Amino acid sequence: MAERSNVAWQVMWNRLISVVEEQAQALVRTAFSTSVREAGDLSAGVYDARGRMLAQAVTGTPGHVNAMADAVAHFIRRIGRQNIFEGDVYLTNDPWEGTGHLHDFTVVSPAFHDGVLVGFFACTAHVVDVGGRGFGADGASVYEEGIYLPIMKFAERGEVDQTLIRIVRGNVREPDQVVGDLYALASCNGIGQRRLADMMAEFGLGDLEEVAEFILENSKRATLERIAALPRKSAEGSMTVDGFDTPITLAVRLSVEETRIVCDFAGTSPVDAKGINCPKVYAKAYACYALKCAIAPEIPNNAGSLEPFEMEAPEGTIVNAVHPAPVALRHIIGHFVPDAVYDALDKIIPGVVPAEGAGCLCNFQVSLRPAPGREGVRAEVLAFNSGGSGARPKHDGLNATAFPSGVMTMPIEATEHAGPVVIWRKELRPDSGGVGARRGGLGQYMEVGAREGHEFDFQAMFDRVRHPARGRQGGGPGGVTEIGQDDGTEMRGKGKQFVPEGRRVLLSLPGGAGYGAAADRDPDLVRRDLVRGYISAEAAERDYGMSADEVAEVLEVARGGGG
Repeated sequence: MAERSNVAWQVMWNRLISVVEEQAQALVRTAFSTSVREAGDLSAGVYDARGRMLAQAVTGTPGHVNAMADAVAHFIRRIGRQNIFEGDVYLTNDPWEGTGHLHDFTVVSPAFHDGVLVGFFACTAHVVDVGGRGFGADGASVYEEGIYLPIMKFAERGEVDQTLIRIVRGNVREPDQVVGDLYALASCNGIGQRRLADMMAEFGLGDLEEVAEFILENSKRATLERIAALPRKSAEGSMTVDGFDTPITLAVRLSVEETRIVCDFAGTSPVDAKGINCPKVYAKAYACYALKCAIAPEIPNNAGSLEPFEMEAPEGTIVNAVHPAPVALRHIIGHFVPDAVYDALDKIIPGVVPAEGAGCLCNFQVSLRPAPGREGVRAEVLAFNSGGSGARPKHDGLNATAFPSGVMTMPIEATEHAGPVVIWRKELRPDSGGVGARRGGLGQYMEVGAREGHEFDFQAMFDRVRHPARGRQGGGPGGVTEIGQDDGTEMRGKGKQFVPEGRRVLLSLPGGAGYGAAADRDPDLVRRDLVRGYISAEAAERDYGMSADEVAEVLEVARGGGG
């Protein structure tokens, strides 16, 4: 390593990040599932020959990539180094050795340079259908949730296993889409391999060992410096969410030690009877992500920067669900892990972390079919949507923006293109952001139906129906989730529910909570929110103390009146 300057190693590090970003973008361009193309529900990374993550793509989700950081070691162990050949591609959707549920396929490809194994590329994507009951929380065990593929070879020495392809096609509702996604995953790893080969040739590298040590040592040292600046304290945090039929409590004890931070989830609720359980690998991914965002956000994500963050949880808790627990909607619990961690961290370093937000994604899947006696088509349409994020100590929360998942909301056009679904309404939801010196982000209104001649099952994947986002430092709670049909029929926040032809589902997605007392909000920001429609006239008077005359004057000016 002494023969090269730190600047040279840094250039190579930056190049690796560029390589995996191109890898991820190749997946976005070639994937069949709208969840990948439009929402960015994917991850990509490069690893050294020992299976340690060196760089991750900027595009992607922390749940995927941080869980995938542990996955490559499983692949090496299961395949065996003696069975790793140039041209191989491996895959799995094992929830416990992949990224948490059967709908995520993780694909790993060995990278060779001049005939020598130098590393691995890995990627993950959410596919819309894996058979079974379909995407949702209704299953009582993982066996009901779809086809399961252990770590195995998708291709050996460049030859795809056609028997595997036939098995997959015979077990899913959307075979072309699923198989297309598998090929897209394999292809994006191939892009990474070619770009890595170019880089190694350019810099005269025979392997990645020295650059790996530079990346991992510097990342770990920088992270430890951030931890060393924190007080040596422990604190407890907790939060309660809806669960499926009964509320779920997430409890955590956060301990800042000299060379690590430990999140211990002892005291958390046990596994649920339905599929909202979370394998430890996925809960750990979001616990580490929460800490890294708050403590070392500017340090690139890799095995070195993640190592000092640790997560513990007793087996059988909902954040350490073991086989064969149903785990299809593991993201619902996993996405609340950061807010539980922040409840504790706020007591150690106050004034740093945001208020609670909507937390889990506000997803739904629509299973469409012709109504009895009608002509039409069958389709599975998955829609990713977001509530509001929590207010931050110095800034308002973001409207309709996912945190912690980071995936994008799907455009209406892409959703409607996927099948005979109609999104009749999609707009911001006034007054759903919690009040405070910094206002919580707004949720959304949505109205969902089907084209004429179709009925559908609506698979709800929502939370925050009974437990809104909580504010910090005197901030108010965010708006709760509301769901029902346009004829007044009530609907549950989770589970598959039938919607007859001609009916629509009305959704009010939750808002983020506020930060600080509402009385401390800048009056100019209140007037701005009123003009933009983020708050109603009633809220401006009730929550922020504006007079009726002032409200009327602001609205009149906004309409172009007032001389």
